[in-house]
Amino acid sequence: MMKGLLCLLFLFLAAVPATAQQEATYAQYMFNGLAINPAYAGQHDALSVSALSRFQNVGLPGAPTTQTFAVHSPLRNQRFAVGALFVHDKMGVVGQTEFSGVYAYRIPVTLKSTLSFGIQAGFSRYSAQYSRLDLYQADPNFSQDIIETRPNIGAGVYYRNETWYMGLSMPHMLNNIFSRGNNLTTVKQSVPVILTGGYLLPLSRSIFFKPNALVKFVDNRIVELDLNSNFLFDDVVWFGVSYHSSKALNFLVDLQISERIRWGYSYTAALGKIRTAEIGSHELFLGYIFKSKRQGKIEPRYF
Repeated sequence: MMKGLLCLLFLFLAAVPATAQQEATYAQYMFNGLAINPAYAGQHDALSVSALSRFQNVGLPGAPTTQTFAVHSPLRNQRFAVGALFVHDKMGVVGQTEFSGVYAYRIPVTLKSTLSFGIQAGFSRYSAQYSRLDLYQADPNFSQDIIETRPNIGAGVYYRNETWYMGLSMPHMLNNIFSRGNNLTTVKQSVPVILTGGYLLPLSRSIFFKPNALVKFVDNRIVELDLNSNFLFDDVVWFGVSYHSSKALNFLVDLQISERIRWGYSYTAALGKIRTAEIGSHELFLGYIFKSKRQGKIEPRYF
C-alpha cells in the first residue's frame, strides 16, 4: 500500500505545470479536509456539514476574505461517499466563486483504517470589477469589468487509521486562463499539489498531541508550508499553534461543544513588516455531524 502511495505522489508531482495564482489558504485545514482533498468525503461516517470564514490582514483596504461551505456523507454502501463544496474568495475588486460536486470510493484496509480515492468536478466563476478602481490616469485595459466561468476538476487520495493520516490532492487540475481581451491574460489559475499528514500521540488518558503538516507544490517547488502542533484535552478542547512559510504564526482553539457540534477559531499574526499596518487574520469554523439511524454514540473525530 505504501509503495502505491509513493508512486501516486511521484505521478502527481511529475504532472504539475507552471502556474501563477494559488487557491484559498486555511489555518484550520486539519479540521476542514474536504476543502483541500475530495477523497476526504465520508470520513465522518455520517452526514456532515461545515462552514468556514476567513478574514485576512484585517485593517488593510481590500484585504482577502474567504467563505467555504462543505457537505459530505457516505452512501448506504459505506464504500461510496458523495459531497459538495462551495468556496468564495475576494480580494479588493477581484473575486472567485467555485462550486464542486464530490465523489469518493473508500477501501477498508483493516478494521479501523481506510484508503480513499476522490474526484471533484464543477466550475469557477472569476470576477474583476475594474470599473470600481480609482485610477491616477485613464487606462483602457481597466475600463471593462470581467466575469468569466470555467470548468474545474480535481482528484485526491487519503489514508487514515487510528494514529495517523496522509492525504495527497490536486484540487484544480485545469490550467484555466481568464483574460480581459486584447490578448491580455488577467489570471492563470494554478494547478497545485497538496500533501498533508498528521499523527496522534497519547500523552496520558486525557491528553493527546497531534502534529500536522501541509505542503503545497506548484511547478515542482514548495510555495506553501505549514507546520502545526495541536493538544487535545478530555476529547473536548484543542489548542494549537502553527508556523506558516509566509512568515506567520497561527494560534488555534477548537471546541467539541457536543458529540455533533464543533466550533473553531484561529488567529494569524504576521511576523514581517506588514504587521505594523494590520491587526492579523481571523478564521471561524463551525461543523455539525448528523447521527445516522444505525450509528450509536459518535466517536471523537481526531482526523
